[in-house]
Amino acid sequence: MRVSNDESPRSVPVSDDLVRIALRAAETRGVAVGDVSMQAIAQDAGVSRSTLLRRLGGSRHALDEAVRAAGVDPEGQKPVRERAVEAGAALISGRGLSAVSLERVAVDAGCSVHSLYAVFGGRDEMLQAVFERYSPILDVEAVLASRSTDLRGTVRALYSLMAAALGREPRVLPAVYAELLARPEDDSARTLLLHFIPRMFASLKPWLTAEIEAGRIRDLPPLLLIQQMTSPLIMHILIRPATDQVPDMPSLPLDDVCDTFADAFLRAVALP
Repeated sequence: MRVSNDESPRSVPVSDDLVRIALRAAETRGVAVGDVSMQAIAQDAGVSRSTLLRRLGGSRHALDEAVRAAGVDPEGQKPVRERAVEAGAALISGRGLSAVSLERVAVDAGCSVHSLYAVFGGRDEMLQAVFERYSPILDVEAVLASRSTDLRGTVRALYSLMAAALGREPRVLPAVYAELLARPEDDSARTLLLHFIPRMFASLKPWLTAEIEAGRIRDLPPLLLIQQMTSPLIMHILIRPATDQVPDMPSLPLDDVCDTFADAFLRAVALP
């Protein structure tokens, strides 16, 4: 038989201070409020867990309802890290790297600057997280880690990843390329350059070296091979939004573009 309870957890009053403490605890840890333990909230509130539960009527239900009443879904809000990465990407795409500050990202992500420092450590680290999310570097590393001997299949897969990353919204990669070309001495651009170019080179060089040693491609400097492989597709994707607006210049399907450039690269470097 079900036992009734005259005072449900919903009726327990929760102070605004405790709601703010719970929200701040979630921001600092970069998680949703519902994922912050009662022990952590109690610690931030300066009370014991048992005292906190007693104030809440024995469960966290009342706190979750109070957080929801404050306009925040305790379970559905994205973690601070994810919101900040998305906000940073939108800023880079719309206004360039120079527009990205922790203060502006905090406003757009609906969090505090302190929470961004807690999650990332600083602006440079946050930019690196944005670039890693919106660049193809992780997928490129995964493709090359498979060590396939299918040269054309590998080249074609890399082209597909590059085209997808360069063409999707928000247009982070085109904005970063524009910044690198216009202001290569800029601290933000240099941070990304020094962090990711060596990492990408470290992934592609062993693969190209192995293809050279296997006699499948010409023995050329790896840097030149990388530039010969990537430059035509990058240039096509970067100017594609502009050429799409030119009359009588229809866009080719991206799959056809990737096939064409992959075949052109292999004709230039592949050995019989």
